[in-house]
Amino acid sequence: MEPVSHQGMPRLSWIDTLYSNFNYGTDGYDAEGNEEQKGSREGSETMPYIDESPTMSPQLSARSQDSVDGVSPTPTEVLLPGGESESDKGLLMRKLVLSGVLASEEIYINQLEALLLPMKPLKATATTSQPVLTMQQIDAIFYKIQDIYEIHKDFYDNLCPCVQQWDNKTTVGHLFQKLASQLGVYKAFVDNYKCALETAEKCSQCNVQFYKISEDLKVKGPKDSKEQPTSVTMEALLYKPIDRVTRSTLVLHDLLKHTPADHPDYPLLQDALRISQNFLSSINEDIDPRRTAVTTPKGETRQLVKDGFMVELSENSRKLRHLFLFTDLLLCAKLKKATVGKHQQYDCKWYIPLADLVFPSPEESEPIHQLHATPDHEIEEMKAKISVLKSEIQKEKKSNKGSSRAIERLKKKMHEYESWLLLYSPTIPFRIHNKNGKSYLFLLSSDYERSEWREVIQKLQKKDLQAFALSSVELQVLTGSCFKLRTVHNFPIISHKDDDESPGLYGFLHVIVHTAKGFDHSANLYCTLEVDSFGYFVNKAKTRVFRDTTEPEWNEEFEIELEGSQYLRILCYEKCYDKSKLNKDNNEIMDKIMGKGQIQLDPQSVQSKNWHVDVIEMNGIKVEFSMKFSSRDMSLKRTPSKKQTGVFGVKISVVTKRERSKVPYIVRQCVEEVEKRGIEEVGIYRISGVATDIQALKAAFDANNKDILMMLSDMDINAIAGTLKLYFRELPEPLLTDRLYLAFIEGIALSDPAAKENCMMHLLRSLPDPNLMTFLFLLQHLKRVSEKESINKMSLHNLATVFGPTLLRPSEVESKGHTNLASDIWSHDVMAQVQVLLYYMQHPPISFSELKRNTLYYSTDV
Repeated sequence: MEPVSHQGMPRLSWIDTLYSNFNYGTDGYDAEGNEEQKGSREGSETMPYIDESPTMSPQLSARSQDSVDGVSPTPTEVLLPGGESESDKGLLMRKLVLSGVLASEEIYINQLEALLLPMKPLKATATTSQPVLTMQQIDAIFYKIQDIYEIHKDFYDNLCPCVQQWDNKTTVGHLFQKLASQLGVYKAFVDNYKCALETAEKCSQCNVQFYKISEDLKVKGPKDSKEQPTSVTMEALLYKPIDRVTRSTLVLHDLLKHTPADHPDYPLLQDALRISQNFLSSINEDIDPRRTAVTTPKGETRQLVKDGFMVELSENSRKLRHLFLFTDLLLCAKLKKATVGKHQQYDCKWYIPLADLVFPSPEESEPIHQLHATPDHEIEEMKAKISVLKSEIQKEKKSNKGSSRAIERLKKKMHEYESWLLLYSPTIPFRIHNKNGKSYLFLLSSDYERSEWREVIQKLQKKDLQAFALSSVELQVLTGSCFKLRTVHNFPIISHKDDDESPGLYGFLHVIVHTAKGFDHSANLYCTLEVDSFGYFVNKAKTRVFRDTTEPEWNEEFEIELEGSQYLRILCYEKCYDKSKLNKDNNEIMDKIMGKGQIQLDPQSVQSKNWHVDVIEMNGIKVEFSMKFSSRDMSLKRTPSKKQTGVFGVKISVVTKRERSKVPYIVRQCVEEVEKRGIEEVGIYRISGVATDIQALKAAFDANNKDILMMLSDMDINAIAGTLKLYFRELPEPLLTDRLYLAFIEGIALSDPAAKENCMMHLLRSLPDPNLMTFLFLLQHLKRVSEKESINKMSLHNLATVFGPTLLRPSEVESKGHTNLASDIWSHDVMAQVQVLLYYMQHPPISFSELKRNTLYYSTDV
């Protein structure tokens, strides 16, 4: 993955890319209200309990539950140059952590400077006849910011030379001890935080000049970088000290972990950690839990339990809504457009008292006719556009002439595309019914979220709830409180992230699902794997059903493609075979979720050569699994087979000549088996096959095993599909050849249909005969698969997306120039590769003999 910018810090040679993964409190500050309105990220009126455990980041739980800002990387293995001692390893790891701290401190100091910048001119005007703000208002808004800035500037100035002149005698413990002893200033800031926010809000509403200032503060980029200053709201910057102090123990845990007990720093760091933990405890005691609640007219407390964005299917169209679950009702709202000088507000669309809310069973649901899934090719095309824009933004930032206006324009367009993707990608129905009237249908991208919402609502319904109706005034007051109570401020898209936030992993995650324990009765059990991609979760793999057991042993391996992923989810299901449980919203039988859990994909843990074993606990169930990660550039490498007797990694011309065939035996047999019993399999060629089964088939084909036909007939169809994909991927040269790669890319870009036709047919004729025969054979097969799209959900575009980058890809020399950005998994080249295969799949049948017989007038140098 692409290293994060080094923020102008000292170079660390081979560990540069490692320390970039350490991120202490440099979270994003841009926020988005809804699909129609861009707003500022709120500092949050709510400040609930802070987690102080050493394994978790102390973070405000009112922030999004999916936030990864606070998770401290704890690498289990660091690859060092050969021969280092444990002390050398610890020394390098300490420098690694400290360099990350410096980078984070620089960003924080720049944010505080931006916040302080308007304070002096505001004070200067306060004593004039036309003040923007009074001195009292200025003191309330900027209370203790100057003190906090000076403390961290002093810490940074003293720590920087220590890291620059690093050796085994360097000590830094006294600096962290001093910083911890000064945390008291944050106590005063926290106590005043609510007053600062309210004062700034009132002043913005009353004074247009201050509103303009507070909505556009400029935070400069790291020194020695070409990045343009970023526009940030005052409200977002006021939240930074809150966010910062709640993470104060993170770096201390990591430093202590890599500091020997006999080192002079060790007792000083321990003392700093003790002070920090005690301070965080005092902060938690001062936080008023009622800030997450509103009071009903009867004096009862109505607590906000959960909120989040969701897509509602209403009046035959998709609408982005914000759901607020309180202790006694569910409220669905839409964020209204803000007007200058006025605070943003929500508009209530509907609400249901929990006493009246029911989840209709499958047999009770009325079938709907307006649920039309967005074609997959439109989803993939939008992903491609987003990735191209992301690359353009990166290039603009690195350019000497990169203008902030151009970057903002690109970001705005990317936000539009991402919002569209989040609106039109969800397909999993989630129906809520008011037993006194109407039903509401939401669409989710993950069964995990559907289960999570259902569980928390059902838990609240176990209490003694009474039906009620809100008066118009009560509803207005409740809706008005939602803006301050909300804990999810924006939907999770790239354009909301800071540049220093992790871009996620791009490449392939190998996962082995081993076993599960903790079931209280025998059942037919299986697991599914989900990863996040482009802001939402996608189901990527599924184990086989292990029948009638309390301790399933799957031991199945999957290869999952990652596109900026940061989380892996595992869901465990009990298989249902009762057709009466058919969900009429999507015509699928609903299996029962037995448990679910997720882990963060820590790059330090998964990017090692060894398998990383882990356990996810879910509702008393423990699922054991292993995983390891391979980057995209590693997956591009083709390693020719050393033994010419096999078929994998051997030139296709050698194999067909040896077999005396026009198309390799492995291709013919796999295609035949898929067409015989897998052509109606949902997700055929997209769903991962079990890796161990694929390897067994690979070995059998390489050895020319006589029992190969028997193995094929017994093997899971996804493993056979995976074997065919693996064969093409491991060819020493792609099927459409290295030599013709650029010509195919240029040909597909031609605008004139006739010229494109001539060029693309000419290129096919230029292929070696074995390659051409095999390509045409595969082409006809993929067309037959797509004819069953209504059943297998695999369109021509889906199939082109799966096979395009495998059959047509640049040579290793060319690809080196295309893998600088992690997001190049959806680069312009990949888009073109998909389009080339799609062109041939959409073309009328192509005959080998006709291609060879016809002479076209268009020619290309190849």
